[in-house]
Amino acid sequence: MSLDLAPPLTATEDARRQIEICNACRYCEGFCSVFPAMTRNKAFADGDLTHLANLCHNCRGCHYACQYTPPHEFALNIPAVLAEVRQDSWERLARPQALARMFHERGVAMAGLLVVALTLFFALIAAARPPGGEGFYAYMAHNLMIAIFIPAFVAPLALIGLSLRDYWREVGGGRIRLRHLLKAGDMAGRMRNLNGGHGDGCNFEDGDRFSQKRRIAHQLMMWGFLACFAATSSGTILHYVFGWHAPYPIWAPPKLFGVPGGIAMVAGAAGLIALKLRADPDLGARRVWGGEMAFILLLGAVAATGLALWLATGTGAVGPLLAVHLATVMTLFLLMPFSKMIHGFFRFTALLAEAGKQDTAR
Repeated sequence: MSLDLAPPLTATEDARRQIEICNACRYCEGFCSVFPAMTRNKAFADGDLTHLANLCHNCRGCHYACQYTPPHEFALNIPAVLAEVRQDSWERLARPQALARMFHERGVAMAGLLVVALTLFFALIAAARPPGGEGFYAYMAHNLMIAIFIPAFVAPLALIGLSLRDYWREVGGGRIRLRHLLKAGDMAGRMRNLNGGHGDGCNFEDGDRFSQKRRIAHQLMMWGFLACFAATSSGTILHYVFGWHAPYPIWAPPKLFGVPGGIAMVAGAAGLIALKLRADPDLGARRVWGGEMAFILLLGAVAATGLALWLATGTGAVGPLLAVHLATVMTLFLLMPFSKMIHGFFRFTALLAEAGKQDTAR
């Protein structure tokens, strides 16, 4: 006698099953952007599920409040199933897909090997450079640094742009208006979807306690990263527009933005690592845990090596530290379309699409 067992559901199929149950219950309607968006539909196409998954910030409050989690026969685990659908969207829409899947599953090893290889590359460049130049340019000419880093930054951004274009089409994003951009910017800047819908925070690391820790760590990382980007941008303007070349004093814009930004990024990375180590891996995409941790470590390393380089100014440690710092920065750039760095672009785009969908629904 043989048993005719049904094949297991794919992540998208299981997400559809679980979201339809949630839509009938609606107990968690005020928790985050996912649940109001869910109520617009009675049936969910694949694009609808992709949109909901990227609106989800994995705060996990809905899971701990749900009466249909295991051992109930419905076996709902909304944070995990949306994490799988979200992860699938990042990998499926990336170019090339195989590299995205490889990084997310073997991220620590890939990022580590790339940092080591690029450190050796920059060290060899510094060793071959003739004497001359001031500050960092004593180890690498400014024009050479620009020639290396501009393509390494622009090419990944172009790949991300193509991924977001395909995402917008898949989720049915409409015409973008200024009010949609402002609303999405407000949601992203204040991390409102990490606030639990009630203002007390989320339950990421502890189901019995609401906490703002994850929201604060994310804000430190985001605003620190933007401050460091502002430091680089202001340095570029000073160099090319005003003819003021590095190194810069502590009161100059590159330092005023870069030093606090680096400190914020290190603090944010430390907070996110601590929270991730305490959180339940079964409420996320377990298979990519290593890739997510590699991304946090890489961001922290970029900031930490930058701060160390600043503190080492005028010492013999500048050369080796510069090679390591440039390697971590280039690794971050090259892996942007494939690492969890992509989540910021996708989540902002999801918030932007949701602002438009809310306008249309009115």
